Amino acid sequence: MELYADIIINKSAAALDRSFQYRVPADLADSIRLGSRVEILFNRRPTAGYVVGLGREPQLDREKILPISGLSPRGVEVEDRLMELAFWMRERYGCTLNQALMTVLPVKKTAKRGKSRGESLMLKDLPQQAPPALNPEQRRASEAVLEELSGARRPVLLFGITGSGKTEVYMDLVEKMKARNKKVILLIPEISLTYQNLRRFYQRFGDRIGLIHSRQSQGEKSETLARAARGELDLVIGPRSALFVPLPQLGMIIIDEEHDGSYHSEQSPRYHSVEVAAKYAELTGAGLLLGSATPSLESYYRADQGLYRLVRLSRRAVPDSLLPRVSVVDLREELRAGNKSIFSGLLKEKIQARLEHQEQIMLFLNRRGYAGFVSCRSCGKVFRCPHCDVSLTFHRGGGLKCHFCGFELPYPQSCPDCGSPYVAAFGSGTQKVESIIQKEFPGARVLRMDADTARGKEGHSKLLSVFSHQGADILVGTQMIVKGHDFPRVSLVGILAADLSLYHADHRAAEETFSLLTQAAGRAGRSELPGEVVIQSYTPEHYAIQWAARQDYEGFFREEITRRELLRYPPVWGLLTIMVSGTEEGENAAFSQQLAAQIREAWGEESPGILGPTPHFRSKIQDIFRQMIYIKSPRRDRLLQIQQLARQRGGSRIQTDIY
Repeated sequence: MELYADIIINKSAAALDRSFQYRVPADLADSIRLGSRVEILFNRRPTAGYVVGLGREPQLDREKILPISGLSPRGVEVEDRLMELAFWMRERYGCTLNQALMTVLPVKKTAKRGKSRGESLMLKDLPQQAPPALNPEQRRASEAVLEELSGARRPVLLFGITGSGKTEVYMDLVEKMKARNKKVILLIPEISLTYQNLRRFYQRFGDRIGLIHSRQSQGEKSETLARAARGELDLVIGPRSALFVPLPQLGMIIIDEEHDGSYHSEQSPRYHSVEVAAKYAELTGAGLLLGSATPSLESYYRADQGLYRLVRLSRRAVPDSLLPRVSVVDLREELRAGNKSIFSGLLKEKIQARLEHQEQIMLFLNRRGYAGFVSCRSCGKVFRCPHCDVSLTFHRGGGLKCHFCGFELPYPQSCPDCGSPYVAAFGSGTQKVESIIQKEFPGARVLRMDADTARGKEGHSKLLSVFSHQGADILVGTQMIVKGHDFPRVSLVGILAADLSLYHADHRAAEETFSLLTQAAGRAGRSELPGEVVIQSYTPEHYAIQWAARQDYEGFFREEITRRELLRYPPVWGLLTIMVSGTEEGENAAFSQQLAAQIREAWGEESPGILGPTPHFRSKIQDIFRQMIYIKSPRRDRLLQIQQLARQRGGSRIQTDIY
């Protein structure tokens, strides 16, 4: 039987809903495979296309189907590598080819040309600055990255304490790549970081910088993509989607704050930017640099095993600037002393002192996992699953449930440890905190940064600009205010509720908490002013809080990796999560049970650990019910096979993640 190929003509995501069928000549049958770049006649003109499907059934009369002219003889282009990446992502993340292609290929649309984000922020009016001299530690770090690029070509993990000058190292590497006629992609986790980053990079490199993010207009995105393709940009900055900007002569990919959860896509393909960047660097011959003061356990574990090269920055870049002094306040003691305010006595005293000295303050409200866990406000006990070491999740009108194994507990009326009736889920929003500050400190100028106040394309940048120019005394916000910002006048950081992320129903909760607290603490004392941090907690004895107070990443890593080994969690073991969705609750639960049984049957006695199915912690979203299956195995190749089996059985109702 003859072979037919479905071919994409236009190399843009906008055209992916249309492919064209061509006949594969007999002499090419052994050479054509998915992803092959081929020459065809399209509208009577020789055109290059990509094979995205192969089959034996013709869609038209055979006589009307044109043959493929041949394999494309031209050299490799940027889109070729992106196509290869898409096929790899399809296999790695168990998504459809179209989903992978829609992710990696740029949308080519015509749009009115408007002012760029840089012009709107008047960044182009900034004076050009000479490159600052790197200190010896920064210089050695830059040299080590370049040495690895010309040698073993392992990814490099730049582990630098907060304020150590990782950005200066990035800029030096961009300069080095530019001298080699190579381009750089710099990924940042949040749009809120773009203002300060762009300001510094524009002052260094002028307007050969492109910015990509979701709040841009289509015209701005299209202009950036066009300039990148023409070779007019030396550097592209943006969140994870910037990884797929078609930069020719790519020399390096830099991922700043590589530990950040925003690098993990929540939509199919549910890819992780670090992993995809490593594959893309391999395909293009580029270097990969990961930077963080609190590396993900996965990255540090790989560095510990020699799979990544580890480079350290152990001192702050500003001379005589030291890490801040950290105090931990036990909120249980505050309650016993009659203080029911969100501010401990110590934090209130320090805020007042900073206001009197006209220094700035950041107050971080840790809302990660808010309203999920239940604890005793008298003794700090948190209700946890005895089998999975994650917190039990509160269900309104019901009890507590583990969303890993399904263990349930009736809602407690009192604490089993101390007998206190003060058992509840709690939390305060940023707006409430702002109003309390205005009552407690009536003369203070307060700036609130959250999803409501930072609306609009430039909302984050405007707020950060006001604060950086001392337009406010106190900045209140959630995670977006503690990631990478550098404000010289901030001498005090208050962390109002460290526990809220600690009991998120996830095996990474302690890691996320340590990272958030350490990053928040790192905002204080970054210049000539000494910094102080106050961490408020109901469980100050928890190891994540204790290591964060010491700002000791390696100490935390050793304790946490030991726990992961005992509990068989990533990165020591692999973890596959399968989410099954359906419109009928009973049918979806039954199908999930059937799927879990099929997986157990398929692997028999060699079956890895399977937990569930159990309802997702958000079990119903927009009338869609969701069940979760968790599978642990020391062999990630086995998990990839199970993922493929699950997708074959479940089709589009299945979403998977592998950690």
